[in-house]
Amino acid sequence: MRVRVVSADVAFHRRPFARPLRLSSGVITEITEARARVTVEADGGAVATGRGAIYLSDLWAWPDPAFPPAERDAALRAYCERLVREIAARTGDASAHPLEVGLRLHRSVSDEADTVLPPLARLVCASPFDAALHDAAGIAAGRSAFALYDEDMPAPEADPLFPETGAIAAVRRMLLSSPTPRLDSLLVVGKGETLGDWADWVTKKGYRGFKLKVGGVDPEEDAARVAGLYREARALGVPSPRLSVDSNCAAPNAAAVLRFLETLEAADGEAYAALESVEQPTARDIRAHAFDWRTVAARKPVLLDEALTDFAVLREAEAQNWNGLAVKTCRGHSFSLVTAAWAFERGWTLAMMDLTNPGYAAVHSALFGSRLPGVTAIEMNAPQYTPAANAEWLPRLTDLLAPVHGGTHIVPSPAPPGLGSAL
Repeated sequence: MRVRVVSADVAFHRRPFARPLRLSSGVITEITEARARVTVEADGGAVATGRGAIYLSDLWAWPDPAFPPAERDAALRAYCERLVREIAARTGDASAHPLEVGLRLHRSVSDEADTVLPPLARLVCASPFDAALHDAAGIAAGRSAFALYDEDMPAPEADPLFPETGAIAAVRRMLLSSPTPRLDSLLVVGKGETLGDWADWVTKKGYRGFKLKVGGVDPEEDAARVAGLYREARALGVPSPRLSVDSNCAAPNAAAVLRFLETLEAADGEAYAALESVEQPTARDIRAHAFDWRTVAARKPVLLDEALTDFAVLREAEAQNWNGLAVKTCRGHSFSLVTAAWAFERGWTLAMMDLTNPGYAAVHSALFGSRLPGVTAIEMNAPQYTPAANAEWLPRLTDLLAPVHGGTHIVPSPAPPGLGSAL
């Protein structure tokens, strides 16, 4: 199908955190949710409006101490409002496949130079509009947005990445025809926290997967933390804990990450075996901070995350021997689909993460994760930190948004139209 964008709008909601989320870059205590609506006209004249949302996480996307948090938040909101005014021009008059239209928006945002916002922050602002675009396209077609890839069509923004088949076919090859019905929940354990802080979530709600925030600077300290948290999980009755670690770009180099893994393996072989991935360990500019990850990647998947803002980064990451991708809807639905398909073709590990996504964004993230090969868990931590933001979807979507049965998110079935806003 082909669509063109007719109009858009955005609204903001302030979300206080039920408890602070501690990262290596700072502490989050409240955040702004941006909710976008996009109206499209599809082939044949059908008009539909879709919805998308994301948290404008300035501490993650723009951790620049030169700008106070309130100033960063205001700038992110202002950029969202600018996109409302400019979205028709940014996405073009010519109708195209929703993937191509979304990638036009991505390129216009990624390439922009006349703004103080860094690329990742601009992508976060654009992401709810891209999600709403695909939601609207699916609603117009009466199908899931993940079912819009059965017919090959040109996607000039991304086709050069897949010279033999084109981007539409590459996305189709990657997406699972039968979505994974359940995704293990990953409980975030913030920097400085222990599992004792979340004991009820383990013993009463059944969480058995843990994303551990680490400092990144001291390999021995991080190894001791991971081993200790693994033992805590076992003591709380988890027979086979699933672990991942995230230093939010704080590690100095690949050698420090290798040292962390070697130290962890020597200290606790079971904890080392339970560790499934290491997420973006070093600085987000991988051109300025280039390392050879071959030795680390031979041990564990090294997931590209904050560094990924344009297609050129993929080639750089491949040259540096990265071997995994943290898929995040906050980079844009279209861009995330294409980069995941590119990584899948190279045998990279895919993982589904989020930005404490609630509501519309959580539904989107879960539907996306359920379609990715090899993905059996999802980081969806709004139940931990901003549970009130899910209130309007409860109890209808309790099984997805507030899981209590074995720490598992149950994905809506049958697949809703678009990206699930009708839920």
